[in-house]
Amino acid sequence: MTAGAVSADDPGSMSPGCRVFQRLICEDVCEMFIDRAVVYVKGGDGGNGCASFRREKFVPKGGPDGGDGGDGGSVIFRADEGLHTLMDFQYRRHFRAKRGAHGQGSKRHGRSGSDLTARVPVGTIVREAGNGALLADLAEQGAQVVVARGGRGGRGNARFATPTRRAPTQAEAGQPGEERQVALELRLLADVGLVGRPNAGKSTLLARISAARPKIADYPFTTRAPMLGVVQLPGGRRAVVADIPGLMDGAHRGAGLGHEFLRHITRTRLLVHLLDLAPADGDPLAHFDAINREVALYDPALAERPMVVAANKMDLPDAAGRYPGVERALEARGYEVVPISGLTGEGVDRLLALIARHLPT
Repeated sequence: MTAGAVSADDPGSMSPGCRVFQRLICEDVCEMFIDRAVVYVKGGDGGNGCASFRREKFVPKGGPDGGDGGDGGSVIFRADEGLHTLMDFQYRRHFRAKRGAHGQGSKRHGRSGSDLTARVPVGTIVREAGNGALLADLAEQGAQVVVARGGRGGRGNARFATPTRRAPTQAEAGQPGEERQVALELRLLADVGLVGRPNAGKSTLLARISAARPKIADYPFTTRAPMLGVVQLPGGRRAVVADIPGLMDGAHRGAGLGHEFLRHITRTRLLVHLLDLAPADGDPLAHFDAINREVALYDPALAERPMVVAANKMDLPDAAGRYPGVERALEARGYEVVPISGLTGEGVDRLLALIARHLPT
């Protein structure tokens, strides 16, 4: 590093103005969570075969020596765990592989076009844009799918020579490569999904139990995009926790912000319902039922997903007074309830132990 350079990894070496600028840049990047994209893909066309004849004495017409055209390259999508959004596909919407070279005389075959490999985040679902047909679910690192195959190269006239047809004049044209519109949809891969109403304290809890730094404020819909954090569980295990933007009544029909990201909890193995015991309006149990209803209406399979309840904001007097009644009501329905405070850390260790116990199943 040159003299006077500032390291972004060492916040103490930056001036206050630089730290503010870095924070603003990070906030802008976090807001640009893109989980859907539609792109055009086209495989390379195959090269044309060549029709030519060599010049040789005593050989009728010199003899055919046209080479084959090269095959076109294919467009491939490959899952890469180094990517987390589909933001790159907002700036590049067209993906075309190289075409094959044409054949030449002296039986020189054309070079095949190179494949075009585009990286997508792990967890990306690839569909036909028109009919929604599933092409691939790239749920593992390194998984790939050919979304547009290259065309086959045409044969040269040397391929058509026979003992009875010694001087063929025809050659094949290369076949065009496949082309289509494909829709990409990202579904985050996480072990645990945090769900709840806006301002229930999900981001505060995620910041408490992991190194993630989501935006936290005292107003609803602070979280505008899913956030991921890696949590150290009791026993040395690690789990990936996803903070989903707050849900509200009508979310499955498009109300609020969470409806855009409900798909991300479909891959989670365990749901943690963060229940606000000191809401500004309404009854916590009514809110609990409303959120569960929205999740089930979005995907009935999620209603069968294991769920634990974290009764949050126990540091407030109102929450502490409501907790005994809420606990009895939820335990009567078969839920395990843990009282916590994401702000002070009270009960968080018990919650992590409960998560560790449920995750193997």
